[in-house]
Amino acid sequence: MLKQRTIKNVVKSVGVGLHSGTKVALTLHPAAPDTGIVFRRVDLEPVVNFPASATAVGDTRMASTLMSNGAKVSTVEHIMSACAGLGIDNLYIDVSAEEIPIMDGSASSFVFLLQQAGLHEQQCAKKFIRVKQTVEVSEGQGDRKKWARLEPFNGFKLNFFIEFNHPAVDSTGQFAEIDFSEMSYVQDVSRARTFGFMQDVENLRDLGLARGGSVDNVIVMDDYRILNTDGLRYENEFVRHKILDAIGDLYLIGHPLLANYTAHKSGHGLNNQLLRALLAQPETYEIVTFDTLESAPPSYQSQTAREWALN
Repeated sequence: MLKQRTIKNVVKSVGVGLHSGTKVALTLHPAAPDTGIVFRRVDLEPVVNFPASATAVGDTRMASTLMSNGAKVSTVEHIMSACAGLGIDNLYIDVSAEEIPIMDGSASSFVFLLQQAGLHEQQCAKKFIRVKQTVEVSEGQGDRKKWARLEPFNGFKLNFFIEFNHPAVDSTGQFAEIDFSEMSYVQDVSRARTFGFMQDVENLRDLGLARGGSVDNVIVMDDYRILNTDGLRYENEFVRHKILDAIGDLYLIGHPLLANYTAHKSGHGLNNQLLRALLAQPETYEIVTFDTLESAPPSYQSQTAREWALN
């Protein structure tokens, strides 16, 4: 059978929260089968648990934030994306503050930490959510309309279109498709960094956001150009980061999806609405397992041969 996964060893890191600017200690622990991904605020007494869940998302301003008993843990999407990309089903994520550290602005540091800890297969079937009927959500009208959709698909594929009307963004690809039967999460997605505009920084900081942002962890742009001296990691890094975010947001449903995700100018809020719409219609999905790797969708066969290789 295709088995659930956790990590072999405890691994630690320290970083800074993108929005809070607070120093954060991060510790990843193995977890038993069917635990899921659970964030723990170990700086609180008693410790507060935040099981990764679409219905636990309480704030989507600039990030996905989990809420529990009046406490929160924010900016969970990058580490959730890394867990999805490496096939991690069960994990405890301990943090010493209210925000996951931004690291370099991508998911690559979390991929490194998970690989450093080692991947461990567990004697329990991996559960997938297979989308059976199309589900779509949208906001706005006309040119301002944003939407996101999940359709039946034997695997996991993402299509994303962005539109920012900015010279630095418009000069790169504004559309990307990632099909994991053909492409690698680690190579083709995980290194894409978050991005922002200088003119927005003051407003964001007035709202208590972006206090830890810098060219070390964000692609920063003025009115015309990219200010980072090292340039872009991918030719279409902007839209690839939106895909990275979407992978993390969608993994908050609790299991890997078997679906084709298509989005037009979507973000954390709309991604969460999409998951809630799916869960509200039980006839649109089913939970499945696979007795053999050969019976699994091609995308997961490919991932197992690449990112999910045990170490």
